[in-house]
Order: sequence, then C-alpha cells, then structure tokens
Amino acid sequence: MASMTGASISALAPSRQIKAVHGLSGPKFVSFSSQKKSFSSVRMQPGPLRFRISCAAKPETVEKVCEIVRKQLALPDDAAVSAESKFSSLGADSLDTVEIVMGLEEEFGISVEEDSAQSIATVQDAADLIDKLVETKSA
Repeated sequence: MASMTGASISALAPSRQIKAVHGLSGPKFVSFSSQKKSFSSVRMQPGPLRFRISCAAKPETVEKVCEIVRKQLALPDDAAVSAESKFSSLGADSLDTVEIVMGLEEEFGISVEEDSAQSIATVQDAADLIDKLVETKSA
C-alpha cells in the first residue's frame, strides 16, 4: 500500500504560510506561520471518509422526458429533442412549460414544487430533478 507521508502542500500569502502534511487518508497535521507570529502545529484527527457521487439522470428518464415534451408540444416523432434541448428553443411558452411539468408529475408519480419547476429550462434539468425526487420519495 502506498503512503504519501511526508508530502507537503504549501500555500503562500504575502504575510502567511500554511503547510499541510498529508497521509494516505488526508491531512495529518497543519501548521500556520506568519511573518510576526508562529503557531504550533494542529493535529487533525482521522474521521470517516465520505464520498458523494452525483450523476446525471438515467438515460431512460431523459428519453421519457423527451417523449413527454414531444407530446405536450405536439412535435413530430422525428423532431430533434435531446437532453440539451431548451424548452424555449422547442417553442414552449410558460403555459407549455407548466403543462410539461404536470405531465412529468403524472408520469413519474411525483410532485414538483413551484420553485423547482421554475428552475427547469432543459430536458436534462427536468430529468435530473425527476430522478432526485423519485429517489427521495423511495427513501
């Protein structure tokens, strides 16, 4: 197993220097010094490592949102609607957007708050929000 003990990172500011010595699991201790004062090292206690992985919506969610957008806007089946498509670019006005959100709520069995609905501008935005709400609902 590799260890990074002894490796250091320094950040220089005009009057301060911060130095951290890292081990495999993160910083082991940090020392601070300035031109006028010197501080002793602060030892950091090991703690649990936490990883948070944030992914884009599932491809099937994106495809379902594309289908609903096509249906609500009466677009032909061959119309180019992708995750990057903006509702406004597809010809949707504010009423169309409300109808799209209502269709999404019905299809996925979720409830979208008004603040969240106003932040939806693209198919990807809608799909990400849906996956988040579905996950929250099932938890």
